[in-house]
Amino acid sequence: MRKEIEIFVNSAATTCFNERYDVALGINTFGAFNVLNFGKKCDKIKLFLHISTAYVCGEKAGIILEKRFYMGEILKGTHSINIFEEKRTMEEQLAQLRCHGAPDKAIKSSMKEFGLKRAKLNGWPNTYVFTKAMGEMLLGQFKGDLPLVIIRPTAIASTYKQPFPGWIEGVRTFDSFIVSYGKGKLTCFPANPNTIIDVIPVDMVVNAMVVAVKVHYAERQHACETIYHVSSSFRNPLTLSDLRNLSHCYFIKNPWIDANGLRVKVGQLTFFSKANRYLLLMQMKYVLPLKVLYLANILCCQRFKKNYKNLNRKINFVIQLAKLYEPYAFFLGSFNDGNLVELQRVAEEQGIDLVEFNFDSESIEWEEYMMNIHIPDLLKYEIKS
Repeated sequence: MRKEIEIFVNSAATTCFNERYDVALGINTFGAFNVLNFGKKCDKIKLFLHISTAYVCGEKAGIILEKRFYMGEILKGTHSINIFEEKRTMEEQLAQLRCHGAPDKAIKSSMKEFGLKRAKLNGWPNTYVFTKAMGEMLLGQFKGDLPLVIIRPTAIASTYKQPFPGWIEGVRTFDSFIVSYGKGKLTCFPANPNTIIDVIPVDMVVNAMVVAVKVHYAERQHACETIYHVSSSFRNPLTLSDLRNLSHCYFIKNPWIDANGLRVKVGQLTFFSKANRYLLLMQMKYVLPLKVLYLANILCCQRFKKNYKNLNRKINFVIQLAKLYEPYAFFLGSFNDGNLVELQRVAEEQGIDLVEFNFDSESIEWEEYMMNIHIPDLLKYEIKS
């Protein structure tokens, strides 16, 4: 067994809210547990740092503290959850599907539905945050005397400064809204305009990780567990209304050029205060006409098959996007980051350069960041027409 490892960092995670349950449990929950067990076998290990998500809080409102989970804790109901029994239940469900000869596509769909069902039963809005929360529980329960640091970032965005402003890998969370809106594909959405969309640049998350490792390694606090919200909502909030206005301003000045070389004109995005009203609109305006097209396609010997499939895919995408992000579009919480502020203070006392390793969300100028860094570089590096 390797003996020179002193710090173990676990950052493996699924990136999809509605990942199939077996995959999400395998990576977010038991993946973290397996890495911890390996790390504890390393003779010189001094610290275990785990990357989670702030949204393990579920759909709580108000000020959300940097608070640990206890083994078996749930967010809804009076029962507790046995994580190892949960794994066995998942394996039985998967085995049953395979035993009945279900095709891979059906298994994938069924396991996604099963994960969502289990998450909601216990009080979490989706499989991702549910399995991340269970991962935290296992780490807290079985860490022994190993110091544990849990970093809980919120919605991660492109870099603020390092290695250069605007670097991003993949389209993440709220970026889907920005891109769809800029392309003229999103004109309305169910959301509370006053909801704080908690965004944090990825380099600030990395800086917080580095500084936390340095500070906790130096202090060598025995068997402690410390949680950090790396977030912006408590000290430098950005609302959905703010994001809407900044996106509108950007695409008015810098319109998207479509595949035909034409500029896409965007209007002001309309928010629906009730999700059911939005879904009703989608049914009346798009789903019902699509059913007419479906019948016309049958009567005309599949003449409109390509058009129908294309429209059906786009409409289903928008509806599923709305359902998936509904808990966050109406989220009424803000993440207290008192522990992170204290980390800044201690790091400064230890002589750590907090200009070089900046993770202070108060330093973010949202208009400058969105208009001149995040949106233009998102379109430049990640989006293809």
